[in-house]
This record gives sequence, C-alpha cells and structure tokens, in this order.
Amino acid sequence: MQFYYTSGPLGFGSDPPNPLLFSSAPSLSTKMVVLTDPALDLISLIRSPKPAACFSGVPVVDLSKPDAAARLVEACKEFGFFKVTDHGIPVELMRRLEAEAVKFFSLPPAEKEKSGPAKPLGYGNKRIGANGDMGWVEYLLFAVTSRPLSCTLMDFLREPSACCFRSALKEYLSAVRKLASQVLELMAEGLEIEPRDVISQLVTSEASDGIFRLNHYPPCPVLRGSNYSLTGFGEHTDPQVISVLRSNNSTGLQISLTDGSWVSVPPDEESFFINVGDSLQVLTNGRFRSVRHRVVANGMESRVSMIYFFGPPFAEKIAPLPQLMGEGEHSLYKEFTWDEYKKAAYKSRLADNRLGLFEK
Repeated sequence: MQFYYTSGPLGFGSDPPNPLLFSSAPSLSTKMVVLTDPALDLISLIRSPKPAACFSGVPVVDLSKPDAAARLVEACKEFGFFKVTDHGIPVELMRRLEAEAVKFFSLPPAEKEKSGPAKPLGYGNKRIGANGDMGWVEYLLFAVTSRPLSCTLMDFLREPSACCFRSALKEYLSAVRKLASQVLELMAEGLEIEPRDVISQLVTSEASDGIFRLNHYPPCPVLRGSNYSLTGFGEHTDPQVISVLRSNNSTGLQISLTDGSWVSVPPDEESFFINVGDSLQVLTNGRFRSVRHRVVANGMESRVSMIYFFGPPFAEKIAPLPQLMGEGEHSLYKEFTWDEYKKAAYKSRLADNRLGLFEK
C-alpha cells in the first residue's frame, strides 16, 4: 500500500486531514510514503515494532556508583550506547527547554521558516543535509562554542520575547557540557589511561566544534492503526566523539545491535542517553563501537529530542590514543583531521559507512 498526502495536514501545518488525499496502490512490493509536494522526496516506511519489543538490555550507568567507569567502558565496547542516571541535571531544566522548543515548533510554518532553511544551521523541515536524505522531522540546528560557552542565535532568539528560550538553552548547554566531561573522564578512568582529561579536553577546548540539535517528530494521523512507522531520522552513526541525547517520554529511538538487528530504546525523560561517535571509535582503535541508530515516527505521539554533539577542534588529528596502543598494535585507520572527516560526512548520505573511507 502507498499513502499519498501533502505535508500540511499531518503535523507541520494546521489543517485537518483530508481523506481525499489518501489512496492505495496495487503493488505491495514497495512501501513508501509519498509527499505530493513536488519539492519533497520520499520518506520510507518501517514496520512498527510491537509495544512489548522495547529492548530491556540498554546498559544503565549510575554515575554515583563506584563501578560507573567500568560499566561505562563495558557498554561502549558492546553497544556504543548507554543510559546515564543520577547525573545531577534537574529534570525541571530539561522540561523548561523542551517547553520552549514546543512553543517554537507550534508556530505557523511561515514563522518557523524565517529561521531557515538550514545550511546546515537554522530551521529545517524534512530535508536532512544536502544529499537527499528525508525524514518526518523538523529541527533547529545550532553551532556551539565551548569557551566562552555560546551558540549561534537565530533571529527569533534575539527577540525580547525569547528571553526564556535563551536562558533555558544556555543553562542546559552548560549543564550537559559538564556531564559530557564527566562521562569522558570516566571513560579514561575505565580504560586506565592518563591524564584523566585526555579525551574530554578534545571537546571542551576553546576551539572545540560543538553542535546542538532540537528535533520535533510530529504525529502522523494517516498511519494510525497501521503496522508501519515513518522514518523520522534515517539510520546513521554520529561523526563526533560523543553525543548526549535527552527526549520526552515518546518512543521512536532505535539502535542497531552487533548482529544488525534493530531494537527500540525505552524512553526516559529523566535520563540521558550517550552515543559513541565515529571519532571515539578511532581514538580507541576500534575498542569502542560507534552505534548505528535511527528514529521512527509512529504516527501517534509527538517526540521532542535534544542532542548535544561534542566534536574536537577542526585541526585536531583523529588517531588512536598512544596510551591505549599495545605493543605491536597498529592503527586500524588512516590519520585524518576532524575538519577532513566532517567535510567527508557532509558529502555523504546518512546511512553511508563514513569510516570506511578512512580504514586501512
């Protein structure tokens, strides 16, 4: 079956669904969602997991426990992904920023589009990057500098009415930056390498390259009652060192296990999820695994997520840490700078194996 519809009625605009926009096609061999707006491409359908299919094996690292470093390293090796609890960031702060994001995404399309199109920063709607990737998502993308901590401000954030958004954003970025430093120092401790900030200093220096993303995956009424979900954000790995994710209590995040199967991550609005990125996989010479992940939009719930991506300075050479290398161990990767890798990532599709270009 195929569904044909325009973008406006299904969460990005304000008009109610029009049943005349939906029809079925005879072929069952391809299942796609086709947006009739000629400016848009195709967004693929994914068979929805059963409600009970949420993965119970997501590693949980309680940062207050003495075994946090060991558990964190174990999770990075097996999954490249874990949840952190007892992190010290108030839930109220997370909800404040989420509420401000919801206010923005609830604006009329014409108002939101004043902050776009994303090139790559700014407001984006369905188009992800410049190479044809599409998803059932709208987003705000900011560049973040570490010292002093600041981010690019779009015009709407300069308005006096946006003071609460600016305040919540600055406070949230500062808190998550400290959390990322703590997590990366625990990684060094668990790997038994010195100095303790050998990894964290890469992403907290004055020249470090940070990105912050606010994503909104609207409901999609046409899919209700079906066994399919829309691709919200297609499968990919993150190029950076780590990324720190927080979302509301809506499902949608999925990770790929080592056998290639996809599992759904149970949501938890009070915790953070950490993704190992490609750069950290290289820094550990493959000991840590860059996790492949995606987001599916199930049509029922509105999902809001915030992701802080921690990258090194552009001139930083990305190569295995000498402190980790055993006697006679050789690098699995060609040496490259973060600038070279980021440029390669921007030229690729989401699902591409970017590290494959740099493997020996």
